Amino acid sequence: MSHELFEAAREAMTKAHAPYSKFPVGVALKADDGKVYLGANIENLSFPQGWCAEPTAIGAMVMGGGKKIVELAVIAEKLPLCTPCGGCRQKISEFASADTRIYLCDEAGVAKTVTMGELLPYAFETDVIG
Repeated sequence: MSHELFEAAREAMTKAHAPYSKFPVGVALKADDGKVYLGANIENLSFPQGWCAEPTAIGAMVMGGGKKIVELAVIAEKLPLCTPCGGCRQKISEFASADTRIYLCDEAGVAKTVTMGELLPYAFETDVIG
């Protein structure tokens, strides 16, 4: 499945709206419903108003009926092995387990696989909120 997710993430990256940073990113995630959901970063001239590829894919998953991320691939055109930023790591952890596989890709394919627990070992979790 990792190669399929790599190909899908690479395709998603072509749809990025990154006219300011020139740093397109693509994400493909497989959800618990068996579907693959895609996301790309979408910038805005008011820089803090843009968003990353990961929440785009997560939003598509939620709207499509998926509940959990089974595995996820991320690729950036200009940075091999681009990991999700800190905020995106926390967003992913909301829908993933510590064992969820995260595929870090370069232009040729999956270059490294890590788990969500390795990527974010101290994710914010609490029973207090619910």
